Amino acid sequence: MDYRYGSHTVFQIEYHFVWVTKYRYKVLTGEIGERVRELVRETCEAFEIRIVKGVVSSI
Repeated sequence: MDYRYGSHTVFQIEYHFVWVTKYRYKVLTGEIGERVRELVRETCEAFEIRIVKGVVSSI
């Protein structure tokens, strides 16, 4: 991970983000799933967020 620099700061922030649908319903499939994935990637790019790993869980 890279360090980010402010005028008087140096920082590195890492988040573990878990996204689950209500009752774990499988609604993010097919075209909807692809569109959600595209939107997440676009949003991360806009805010200079790096996705380290993305996994679909079978739980």
